[in-house]
Amino acid sequence: MFCFQCEETASASGCTVKGVCGKPDDTASLQDLLLFVLRGLAWHTERLAALGAPDRSHDAFLREALFSTITNVNWRDERFEALIEEAMDRRDRLASAAEGVTDAPEAATWRGPRADFVAKGRVVGVLTTEDEDVRSLRELLVIGVKGIAAYAAHAAVLGRQDPEIDAFLAEALASTTRDLPVETMVDLVLKAGAIAVKTMAILDDAHTATYGHPQATRINLGVGANPGILVSGHDLKDLEELLAQTAGTGIDVYTHGEMLPAHAYPALHAHSHLVGNYGGAWWQQTSDFESFNGPVLLTTNCLVPPRRDTTYLPRLYTTGAVGYPGAAHVADRADGGAKDFSALIAQARTCPPPTALESGTLTAGFGHAQVLALADKIVEAVSSGAIRRFVVMAGCDGRRRGREYYTEVARALPQDAVILTAGCAKYRYNTLDLGDIGGIPRVLDAGQCNDSYSLVVIAQALKNVMGVADINDLPISYDIAWYEQKAVAVLLALLSLGVKGIRLGPTLPGFLSSAVTKTLVETFGIRPIASVEDDVAAMMAGR
Repeated sequence: MFCFQCEETASASGCTVKGVCGKPDDTASLQDLLLFVLRGLAWHTERLAALGAPDRSHDAFLREALFSTITNVNWRDERFEALIEEAMDRRDRLASAAEGVTDAPEAATWRGPRADFVAKGRVVGVLTTEDEDVRSLRELLVIGVKGIAAYAAHAAVLGRQDPEIDAFLAEALASTTRDLPVETMVDLVLKAGAIAVKTMAILDDAHTATYGHPQATRINLGVGANPGILVSGHDLKDLEELLAQTAGTGIDVYTHGEMLPAHAYPALHAHSHLVGNYGGAWWQQTSDFESFNGPVLLTTNCLVPPRRDTTYLPRLYTTGAVGYPGAAHVADRADGGAKDFSALIAQARTCPPPTALESGTLTAGFGHAQVLALADKIVEAVSSGAIRRFVVMAGCDGRRRGREYYTEVARALPQDAVILTAGCAKYRYNTLDLGDIGGIPRVLDAGQCNDSYSLVVIAQALKNVMGVADINDLPISYDIAWYEQKAVAVLLALLSLGVKGIRLGPTLPGFLSSAVTKTLVETFGIRPIASVEDDVAAMMAGR
C-alpha cells in the first residue's frame, strides 16, 4: 500500500505497510481500485458530455463512493468490493452509449472478478504516476475533491444538490487520466477551491433553512441520571430523526466530536433531551465511547478502530457511508421516510447512564448570522483598539503531540486577540478560560469543519464594513490545523478566495512535492507552523 492523504501519514510521507489510521493493506488496495474505476466512470461521463449527450444519473453514486474513501469512514472490505462492482457496471453502461471509443484509458475499460480486486488495487494506486510533481498536483486535486464530495453528500441528505458541483467531481477525476500541462492542473486545483466554497455555501444554506441559524448557546458538559445515546460525526438529519424517535422515552441524547455545534441550531436545541456534549475530539473516542456506557452512533467520518480490549463494539452503530466489522449498521432511509433507530433505543434502555468525564459548560453557535449581528460591536472594538487581531484557528484535531501547539497559541495570544474557529481543532482550547472583550467571547466557535464557510462570510462582511480593498488587509491571521480530506477542501477554498499567509500544521501535507510546495509558498504565502512564541508575535504584527 501507499497512502498519504491524511496528516498522520507515516514519516509525513506515506503509509506503506498499514495505515497509521488503522487501515489494513487489503482495504487500502480496494480503495485504490475503487478510485481507479471511478476515474473511468468519470472519463466516460465527461466524454458523453462533450458529445452533447450528458448522463447525470451517476452523480449521487460518485459522491458517495468518493466519500467512502475518506480517512476513518469505512473499514468493511465487502462494502468496497460492492462499490467497485457497481462502479464498473455504471461505467460500462456509459461506455455502451458511446461507440467507437479508441482512446479510453485502462480505468475506463478494466474489469475483473472480486478475487482479483486486491491484487489489481496494488498496481493502480498513487505511485503509478511516476513524476513527483504531476503526482502531487493530481493528488492535491483528488484529495480536495474527496472533501468536496463529502460536503456535497451532507447537503444532498437535506435535499440540496447542484449540477455544477457534480459535474466538477467528474471533470476533476477524469483529468487525472490525461497528461495535462502544469498550468491546467493548477487551474483545476484552484477551481476545486471555488467549487468547495460553493459546496460549503449550499450546505450552510441547507442546515440553516432546515434547523435555523445557529445562536450563541451554552452547552452542558456534564451527564444526567438517564441512560443515553451518543451521536458522533457530522450528519444533523440523523440526529434530528434520532431525537424525534427518542422523545418521551426517558433516554438522553448527547453529541460527540463534530456534532457539538448541533446544540446551537434552534430546531435541534428545542429538544429538551438533547442534554449536552460528551467527550472530546474524534481521536479520543476509544476512551470516550468506553465510558459512555450506552449506544454510540457514527453518522459520518471520524471512526477510530476500537482497541482489542474494548467493550463498546457491541453497542457501536454505523450509518450512511460509515461501516466497521462487528458494528451494527442502520440502513439508509427509504424515500420520504426516516432511518429506524429502534435497535439503539432498545439497547439504551438496558444500559447505565454515562460516566461523567467533565463538568461545566462551553459556548458555541457563532456562525456568520450570529457574529454579523454583533458587527457594530466588533467594528467598534476594532476601531477603539480593544480588538487588535482575529486569528482563524479552524480545522482538525489529531493525535500528534505537536498539536499541543494550538493550545499554547491560544494561551499565548494577548488579551486583545479573538480566535475564530470551526471544526474539531477547537477541542485544543475551547474549554480554556480566555475571557471576553467587551462581552465578545475571545473564542468564537462557528461550528463544524464545513462551517469554515461562516468564517469566510464573516471576513468578507468585515472587509465591506471596514472599507478595506483586499481581504488580506483585514486584521485577520490564519493558523490552520489539518488532518483529512475535508480540511484540504477548506484550504483550497481559502486559496481560491485569495487568502494569503496561511500557517498550516502540525506538518505540511505529505502529498505536496517540494516544487508544488514552493509554488504554494511563492503564490499564496503558505508556511509551516514554527514556535508558539514566533508565530504569535508574527501574527499579532500582521505577518
